Amino acid sequence: MSAALNAYLDQEASALLSRLESVLPFSKTMPMVAASSPGHTILHAIEVHLRQQRDLQRQRITGFRQWLRSGAGKAAKPTVAQRQFTVVKLRFNAVLDQLDIFADVLTQRGEYEHGVWMSALDYAAQDALRKPGGYYELLPMICYLERGHGAAIRRARTRLPGGVTNPVSIVRVPRERMVGGGIASSLFHEVGHQGAAQLDLVNNFGEVLQAQRQAGQAWDFWIRWRSEILADFWALAQLGVTATTGLMLVVMLPRAFVFRINMDAPHPFPWMRVQISCHLGERLFPDPQWQRIRERWEAMYPLSSVNPAERQIVEGLMESLPDFAQTLLAFRPQAMGDKPLVDLFPLAARQPARLRRRFRQWQQNPPAMYSRPPGEVFAVFGQAREDGALGAANEAELLKRLFNHWALENSGIGKADAVSKS
Repeated sequence: MSAALNAYLDQEASALLSRLESVLPFSKTMPMVAASSPGHTILHAIEVHLRQQRDLQRQRITGFRQWLRSGAGKAAKPTVAQRQFTVVKLRFNAVLDQLDIFADVLTQRGEYEHGVWMSALDYAAQDALRKPGGYYELLPMICYLERGHGAAIRRARTRLPGGVTNPVSIVRVPRERMVGGGIASSLFHEVGHQGAAQLDLVNNFGEVLQAQRQAGQAWDFWIRWRSEILADFWALAQLGVTATTGLMLVVMLPRAFVFRINMDAPHPFPWMRVQISCHLGERLFPDPQWQRIRERWEAMYPLSSVNPAERQIVEGLMESLPDFAQTLLAFRPQAMGDKPLVDLFPLAARQPARLRRRFRQWQQNPPAMYSRPPGEVFAVFGQAREDGALGAANEAELLKRLFNHWALENSGIGKADAVSKS
């Protein structure tokens, strides 16, 4: 029985090896125009990672087959041989799972327009992560579209199936957000999670909150929500009002969801999340618009509509929000030494008056916008939208042109002609 079983397992291992050899590099299988390419650095990192995993799996399969034919393998009990094969098979499937993760991302690069837009979002994501001071490494990032309501990120250096480390950050963008300024809020929020991880902000800020916590349930929420608030702050500090109005579109849900308070949830419930963004926005970028946005939000979701128990929680959070905001604005991460977190961000350049002036300049000289980084462009357009100076259709058309330009920049083809974008 052992000899027959070993022969059977040897054949199945041979089949695994044949299937492994049929897994080709993406550079040989993924059709895409040059402007859709995620860039040499990202593609190289993915290809190197998968090649290493294929080589390692090939060694495991070959080693298992050699063991089957050895004296130890021939003498082993059937259950031992089965166990050894199962481990090899599970590791083989983990490699395929990794392949599928990257295939889902890269397959879209062959779609008309979408592939180019994804490359443009890669470029914007790098801009969202790039910060002065050299406090952390600028890791490669790649984006893809997916159905669903919200964005998500699989951060670089986290675990992939099989326990190996992810070589790049993968950002999932909801299709319903393409193409418009609202995409920036979601994208920069997810990049904020990567930046926060590299600076260890969640742990550091948690220690600060614990040390400064005040009596009452509200501070339990602030501590629980800190990761998502930090990511929202990362977007807000780079995009200004664009981050808040984009966030509102994401969380504009039926009332039951907007006021659903769950102590175990990592996100602030939607009503409070918008209030936090407005309050921080008002502190960073003083302007009457924040009160207008707050009133708009509260008109759609009046606090009077909630039950007394929920209202008591909300009122406690609103009362403690100024103290929490001050703690965040004064926060000095260990990775930045004695520098406050706000120093990472271009706050002076994102003041509403500056953004409005920049938009007027671009109206007079449109090609000038093509030389500006994506974060600034999104911030200017979002401010113009909020001011009523830029319509949604015009914004979408301008962004399509800019996406084509950014895709060419990202792919390394070279600068596009800013005047003739289409």
